[in-house]
Amino acid sequence: MRMTTMEPEPAFTDPASLTRTFAALLANPPLEGPVAADPASRQLLSLAARAARSSATILITGPSGAGKDVMARFLHSASDRADAPFLALNCAALPEAMLESLLFGHERGAFTGADRAAPGLFRAAGAGTLFLDEIGDLPLPLQAKLLRAIEAREILPLGATAPMAFEARLLAATNRDLQADAAAGRFREDLYWRLSVFPLALAPLARRPADILPLAAHLLRGAKVNLSASALSALIAHDWPGNVRELANRLERARILAGDGAITDAHLEIPAAAAASGPIALPGQMRRHEADALTRALAETGGRRREAARHLGISERTLRYKLAAQAGRPRAAASLAGATA
Repeated sequence: MRMTTMEPEPAFTDPASLTRTFAALLANPPLEGPVAADPASRQLLSLAARAARSSATILITGPSGAGKDVMARFLHSASDRADAPFLALNCAALPEAMLESLLFGHERGAFTGADRAAPGLFRAAGAGTLFLDEIGDLPLPLQAKLLRAIEAREILPLGATAPMAFEARLLAATNRDLQADAAAGRFREDLYWRLSVFPLALAPLARRPADILPLAAHLLRGAKVNLSASALSALIAHDWPGNVRELANRLERARILAGDGAITDAHLEIPAAAAASGPIALPGQMRRHEADALTRALAETGGRRREAARHLGISERTLRYKLAAQAGRPRAAASLAGATA
C-alpha cells in the first residue's frame, strides 16, 4: 500500500470550477493508502513514512472513523516487514479471557475446551505487524501483561511454564485520551509511554477540508457516477462528525438513491442544520464589509481558517459558507485569495 499525496485544491472556487476539479479527480482517483491532499495530512503522512521504516512502537490516535486502521496498514506496507503477516485485533470486541488467549496463546488443556495449543497473535504475526485497535479498552489486567511483553519481547501463553520470544512489531490505536485515562486510573501510565514511542495523531475530517473531495473520488473509484455542484458544495460545507466513515456511508447511500442520475445534495441527506448556519443573503454594501472582515481575519491568522473563524466569533463551517459565497464575486474572491497567499 503506497501513500497517495495530492496537491491541495484552491481554497476558494466557484461551482463550475468545483465540478471540473471533481471530474478530474474521478478520472484519476487516488487508489491506494491514506489520501493526503490537505497540508496537515501531507505532513502527517510524511512523518508516518519515516516512522514506518523504524521498528518503533507507534500509537495512532484520532476520532472514530478518521482512518486509523488505514494508517496502520500503510505503516506495515511501507516497512521492511511488508511481506510478513499483518494481523489486527479490536480490543473492545471481545471478553477479557478470550483476548488473553488470542493475544498470548495457550497450551493444550490450559482451560476447558483447549484441546490443542494455539500460538497467539504475537507469535502468529511472525516477523510482521500486530495492530491492536481500541487499545484504550484493553482490561487493566491485560495491560500489565502487554507491558511485560513489550518490555521483554516475550510472552507467557496461558498454561505455559516458560516465556516465548516474539518478533512482531506492535502498532496500537485509540480514539480515547489515554493520558487522561491514565490520570484517572483507567489506563496504565507506564504502558501509555511504552506504546507512544512515536505517536501519530489523525485530525478530524472537518479540520482537513482539502481531503474531502479526493477522499470522495477514492471512495467512488470505478463507479460510473457524477456529483452535482450542489452535492460537492454540501460535501465541503459539512462538519463530518463521523469523519471518513460517515463520508463513505453517505456516498454509498447517495449512489443507491440517485440510481443512474447524478448525485445531488438531496441524495446525501446531510442535516439541514449545516445549511442553516450558512450566511444570510446580504445587500451589496454589507457584502463588501463582510468580505473586508473575512480578508482581515484570514490575513491576521496566516490563512488558517479555524483561527480566523474563532477571531470572527463564528464556526468554521459558517466561515466556509461565507467564503464560498464570496468566491462567486471576482473582486471579493481576489481579495480573499490574496489573504491566504
